[in-house]
Amino acid sequence: MTTPNYLPDVKAQYERLPYPPCDPQDEHKRLMRTWLDSLAMMNHYCYQGKETFRNRFRVLVAGAGTGDTTIYLAEQLKGTNAEIVHLDLSGASIAIARQRAAIRKLTNIRWVQQSILDIPQLDLGQFDYINCSGVLHHLADPDAGMRALLSVLAPRGAMGLMVYGQIGRTGIYQMQSLLRLANQGCPEEDKLPHAKEVLAMLPALNWYKLAGDDYGDDRTDAAIYDSLLHSQDRAYTVPQLYEWLADGHGLQIALTDVNRGRFPYLPEMTLGPDAHKLRRHLKDMSARDRYAMSELLIGDLTRHIMFLTRGADAEAPYGDADYIPFFAHDPFSGPALGDLFAAKDGPTVLHHQALGATLVADAGRYSGMIFTHIDGERTFGEVFDLVRAEPACRAAPPDNARLFADFRQPYDALRSIDRILLRHVSCR
Repeated sequence: MTTPNYLPDVKAQYERLPYPPCDPQDEHKRLMRTWLDSLAMMNHYCYQGKETFRNRFRVLVAGAGTGDTTIYLAEQLKGTNAEIVHLDLSGASIAIARQRAAIRKLTNIRWVQQSILDIPQLDLGQFDYINCSGVLHHLADPDAGMRALLSVLAPRGAMGLMVYGQIGRTGIYQMQSLLRLANQGCPEEDKLPHAKEVLAMLPALNWYKLAGDDYGDDRTDAAIYDSLLHSQDRAYTVPQLYEWLADGHGLQIALTDVNRGRFPYLPEMTLGPDAHKLRRHLKDMSARDRYAMSELLIGDLTRHIMFLTRGADAEAPYGDADYIPFFAHDPFSGPALGDLFAAKDGPTVLHHQALGATLVADAGRYSGMIFTHIDGERTFGEVFDLVRAEPACRAAPPDNARLFADFRQPYDALRSIDRILLRHVSCR
């Protein structure tokens, strides 16, 4: 007999408690969207904004569970010749995902029940995009999983990755330690009841209780077990991520927290406004050191979510007139932002209440007019032509370089929360 290429306790958990827990019938009511797998986000960060997703685009969802990512990608790619491979260790999880796909009449999915570590031997071909969310940190050797994924990633392919954040999960790891003590010598069937009793009577100052909803959903058996009783669980700090992925594998990392983008990693945004001396020092720090500083400052990054690419030029470039700027995730309108960023003395301040984020940018002379003409279809070149036709600009029309420079701060502010993205005119 050969030794199975997985941890038996982990497989048993997901056969007993498929994850994430869901009801396939909910597909009749809503489409579950996963942050990393929006085609617009993927295109901006991974393919220079030039991917049409129409040329036999191949996706691997590795450790796909009950199918949130698979279903979202398959729905977006419906009607193309793309293929999504849903790979998971758990037959129970795959069965739920297949039900969801059947309800949506999705036919572009291939189902594979195997361990991630078996991928190099499965003859699956190469993939343009690999999603691996919440999986590698449950392997005995996470880097073995990463090596297996990279072995099937196309040369200019990209990966969407989520692993746990060590600092943000401090209270979770305290709870895990507490429950290991509480469950010493207990049979498996007692672990969940014990955990529920503890959760129901936590003291007010317990770190897990203080974090509240930051630790996610613990209302279902599957969620409680996955978070607090998992037999294999590790997490990473920002420096550890860079040592592993950038230094160890030569990968470029683009961090993007769900609904917040890079904002939580930017100390220039998470620091209080009065830290003037320290702010001046930030420009002398490397990106990874600034991100590590902000992770410690903000304290709530329970997960690190990122795009990984092999090339440094994967993100759509700012400063090219053939790119189309468009708004993402929020119902922003160009005219409304045009009013907000109208030329004025002093910076423009944008309070995003849902994110708890305050963005500050110098609107310059032309940014208000630029925003007014952004409609998600016009290129920067077309927007700039409309700006030059404005009465205020006709006497001395600014060239593209001047307009790009003027718009840089507002663009960077909105891009920091992934509310403005770019795609090339060839994708129009």
